[in-house]
Amino acid sequence: MDNSNQLLEENTQSGTAKAPWPLIAVIIVVVIAIGIAWQFTGNQAEPEIVKEPIVTPVVEPEKVVEIIEPVIVEPEVEVIEEVVEPIVNPLPSLDESDEWLKIKLPEITWRKELLTLIIDEDIIRRFVVFTDNFAQGSVAYEHSPFVLPKVKFTPETNSVSYQQTDPKQGSLPNSFLGKQNVWQWDESSSRRFSLYVDLLRSMDSETLVQWYLEMKPLIDEAYTELGYEDDFTNTLQDAITRVLDMELPKSSMALIQPSVMYKFANPQLEALPDTDKLLLRLGKENLLVMKSVLLELHEKLAQQQNGIR
Repeated sequence: MDNSNQLLEENTQSGTAKAPWPLIAVIIVVVIAIGIAWQFTGNQAEPEIVKEPIVTPVVEPEKVVEIIEPVIVEPEVEVIEEVVEPIVNPLPSLDESDEWLKIKLPEITWRKELLTLIIDEDIIRRFVVFTDNFAQGSVAYEHSPFVLPKVKFTPETNSVSYQQTDPKQGSLPNSFLGKQNVWQWDESSSRRFSLYVDLLRSMDSETLVQWYLEMKPLIDEAYTELGYEDDFTNTLQDAITRVLDMELPKSSMALIQPSVMYKFANPQLEALPDTDKLLLRLGKENLLVMKSVLLELHEKLAQQQNGIR
């Protein structure tokens, strides 16, 4: 027993005094590692757990959403429409134009009571035929667009004996030779034409020209019936020019009556065209008024022919 304890004690002292180096080295490494770990982690606080605040969501009131149906815009298509000018008051036929003209006649004058002077039968044809003859110097009384004056021509009853002695007057027909009863011209007899002149004066020239142009196709048709192919407006202008060029004689317009009809005692006056002798019978005042109205009408017709508005 004593030997065993002694051996154990010796082994213990020997192990304490002479410990193996590898074991020591391992211990040192462990200690250093612990020191280093403490150096870097031991002085740091444990990570703080940050708790995010609980946010209560705000519930907004439900919005009413209006559903708008999409508008389909179709592409614009350019439509080219043919412009058709409306026909205002289409013209009747020439044979049926009288009733149409009876309605329109009051539009051209404010003296409507004077329209009774116009013959309302075959009005356009009468106007065309009378104008055509007048432009040539003759008077077609049977185609006159106006009724004949009811008052007959009556010269002054103061008669004198007349015998041609002035050679400037030229020679007289055999029936004029010798002494003739001569009547003096009575200016008051010209008053029987005053109503016709008043009717012409009451017409507005602008309206009259427009009215003439409106019924021009019917006038041309009536003019073609006479065998003409030119423009009737030229004939109308010639007729108006005859009136404008007419000059009243300065000498006396004495009359003789070799037969039923009166004639001018002066052969130069008696030799004038029938149109000029008719204008002489109108009298000075009536002729001047007629010239004034027709001059304005003549100018407006000329402007229309030249394309001037």
